[in-house]
Amino acid sequence: MIASTSLSAGQIGLREFHSFEAAGRRFVYLVPSAAVFALDDCSAAVLESLAHGPRAEDELTRDLAERFDAADVTSTIAELHRVRALGRADGAPASVPKIIPLQPVPLQTLVVNVTNQCNLSCTYCYEYGEDKIVDTENGRQPKFMSEATARDAIEFALRESRDNPRAHITFFGGETLMNFPVLKSTIGYARRRAAEAGKEIDFSLTTNATLLRPDVIEFLAEERVGVTISIDGPEEMQDKFRVFNNGAGSYAMAAPKIKALLARHRSRPIGARVTLTRQTLDVRRIYRHLTDELGFWEVGFAPVTTAPGRDYAISDGGFDHLLSQFRDLAAEYLDAALQNRHHGFSNIRETLQEIHHGHAKAYPCGAGLGLMGVSTDGNVALCHRFAGSDDHTLGTVRDGVSWEQQQAFLETHHVSSKTDCTTCWARPICAGGCYHEAHTRYGETTRPNLHYCEWIRGWTHTCLEIYGELAERNPAFLRQFDDEDVAEKVS
Repeated sequence: MIASTSLSAGQIGLREFHSFEAAGRRFVYLVPSAAVFALDDCSAAVLESLAHGPRAEDELTRDLAERFDAADVTSTIAELHRVRALGRADGAPASVPKIIPLQPVPLQTLVVNVTNQCNLSCTYCYEYGEDKIVDTENGRQPKFMSEATARDAIEFALRESRDNPRAHITFFGGETLMNFPVLKSTIGYARRRAAEAGKEIDFSLTTNATLLRPDVIEFLAEERVGVTISIDGPEEMQDKFRVFNNGAGSYAMAAPKIKALLARHRSRPIGARVTLTRQTLDVRRIYRHLTDELGFWEVGFAPVTTAPGRDYAISDGGFDHLLSQFRDLAAEYLDAALQNRHHGFSNIRETLQEIHHGHAKAYPCGAGLGLMGVSTDGNVALCHRFAGSDDHTLGTVRDGVSWEQQQAFLETHHVSSKTDCTTCWARPICAGGCYHEAHTRYGETTRPNLHYCEWIRGWTHTCLEIYGELAERNPAFLRQFDDEDVAEKVS
């Protein structure tokens, strides 16, 4: 405990924190600061005493003085007050401060949608939602991004990255590799321009793997392009929704090409990204297949983004099952981490990283801030999921984006504007959830994703327990997160 100045007498009570236990100790997750606080016996006793209701500080000190030195109780109360675990019982409820950037935020990741076309017809795909407008007759939303527009996107990324020494480009679609010639030439152009600007530039892409020809694999490996494969698991799961136009499944074509990529491209870990539906919730089996049989380094899972009522939408009971499956994999991750072995469950690694960094999110992601998406015509949107949506455009790669529009977006989408979120202990991790999910589910990007609140709270609690176990039993494992940035997940 760090000593602090004593507090004046008065009623004190509990404030915002979430309790959990790990490795035989009690911890609290301090909601305002997103810090994890390990309790000693005295601090635990203070919180337990106040769990029954507010008390006068002098009365609390007297009661605990039989078990602890009075000076220790006083300093403990002061410290718990300083970290905002305690507060004056007669004070106004704490509000979430709304802090809006006063100047443009440097761009960290630009997602370049090089095509809105795909050689698959995945049933649950969000690419062709009602917010997208494709009007090739009037020159809007071409199917494929031109080389000129792609180069403008690179110039935009280098310019908007401002003082950051590195710019990151993620190529996306549709199926990204359908526009491989432009992707290939753009990478060469970007490397030259980044060198001239004195910056580093990094590339990644997402693909369904069906177009991974030998020359494409060789290029990706030589250029050290990060690759994420969209795949939903074993053949029968993959082929439920990820099908070609004629209804044929895509697994038989994708699997051997994935293995060829993994055999050749070893300069960067190759990850799989799984879309979970009501029919494909066997997370452990999917994970086993993708890591043990196909050889992926890591696997990340995301529930399908869809309007309610679709036959593949996950119901409340489905989220309960999903949480149970995630917890089983998290337990495996913990066992591996305690032995300093790799485990490829990326969902828990990413959440542990956020907890370790003490991120208290005002926004669920970097959309419209450090991350933006570019549509095939060069319009800049909040993120890649909104690329092509007129209602969510911020500007163009040629003319730049409007900081006034960005500020208006940040003002209306701050977590403090989401009433349900302001009372939730998990808001530092969630901040209301994906804007595109909210748009799809509720018709408004400003709405919190209330349909999976219990799932998020349950999963965050599990991750806190894992973090506490590692902090007590193998703290060296957590040092890997010290200097790592939490990358935006593009899916």
